[in-house]
Amino acid sequence: MSVNSRTIVIGLGYVGLPLAVALAKQFETTGLDVDQRRIAELLSGHDRTGEIERERLAASSLTLTADPAACPPADFYIVTVPTPIDDANRPDLRMVEAASRTVAAMIAGAVADGRVPVVVYESTVYPGVTEDICAPILEAGSGLVCGKHFFLGYSPERINPGDREHTIDKITKVVSGQTPEVLDRVAALYGAITSGGVFRAASIKAAEAAKVIENAQRDINIAFMNEIAQIFGAMDLSVWDVLAAARTKWNFLPFAPGLVGGHCIGVDPYYLAHRAKELRHEPHVILAGRGVNDSMAHWVAGRLHAVRRGRSGSVLVLGLTFKEDVPDLRNSKVADLVAALGQLGHAVSVHDPLADAAEARHEYGLELDLEALQGSYDLVLLAVPHREYLALGPDRLRAAVAEGGTLADLKGVLDGKADWTL
Repeated sequence: MSVNSRTIVIGLGYVGLPLAVALAKQFETTGLDVDQRRIAELLSGHDRTGEIERERLAASSLTLTADPAACPPADFYIVTVPTPIDDANRPDLRMVEAASRTVAAMIAGAVADGRVPVVVYESTVYPGVTEDICAPILEAGSGLVCGKHFFLGYSPERINPGDREHTIDKITKVVSGQTPEVLDRVAALYGAITSGGVFRAASIKAAEAAKVIENAQRDINIAFMNEIAQIFGAMDLSVWDVLAAARTKWNFLPFAPGLVGGHCIGVDPYYLAHRAKELRHEPHVILAGRGVNDSMAHWVAGRLHAVRRGRSGSVLVLGLTFKEDVPDLRNSKVADLVAALGQLGHAVSVHDPLADAAEARHEYGLELDLEALQGSYDLVLLAVPHREYLALGPDRLRAAVAEGGTLADLKGVLDGKADWTL
């Protein structure tokens, strides 16, 4: 593949921005995001996701725009927009469909420029979406024929927010293409940016399926841990003590209980379950795992309420993001926990040094109180163990607990110094 190949990345969030920056090292690359505020922030050198440092943004040759018409004709169009679920836990493909319509308007120009464009999807979908849903949208919007004038590829994203070890330039990238020749082109593109190499999937559908089962597998394993935490909790037995013993066996899997949120593990299994039901197969294991994990926040709230002997009071929840040391609030189950505590009559304050206050207000109707640690509460819950909290230590956290109050540790990170842990 020519180093002069031109690439457009559509969607500059947790997945798209790191990919676009990596591609820009090797190819002429444009990053497109319809959110003008996002583009303005990136142009100023700020990435609100925390994935790309200011210095890397400043040094990158990546072109940024919110205007599809400003994108030059390209050889590759890579779609990295979110694929969430709706209120009924059904796949919400509106963003990937909208992105496909945007790309459709651009690939006609690429063909007129003498190029044979490949549209690669990275967004997580169930098997068949790329070819059966996106391709017709591309054809209708461009007036071109898929498989003749333009081609398809799929390469599932594997971004783990906040992970500085498994970055886009180090991981093995699964790639797929509509034809062997297209697969070669997609493999060459991604192979140029990662030292982890590429794995050529047998088909686009196989690559789509690989992504959803990666996260469904983790979801099911965590669900087992959450269920045993509930069982052992009824026995007044610490799940952490049990796991410490069990992990001494060489083949015991090192999963842990907790709240399962975020954009991937808490969402992707529903995509596979949806497609299974369309095929008249009831996905018992997948949905059982989802049921356990989705109910975990309410179970924790009930346990904390019982620890307080059913007395409502003041509560400080430390951490709102879906995992530690990232600002990502997507599908945060801590928000469910806060709501459940409120339903039990508790007055809840929320503190998080990494979360965006406007996003917390917009997504969950929660006001962040960055001065909350100066107060005194009947219950202080370390829900998300950000480094900032661990640096404070158990004694400083306990200083926010009123006399006769409770210090609770959801993830068992306070070295046994909390009054309650999962």
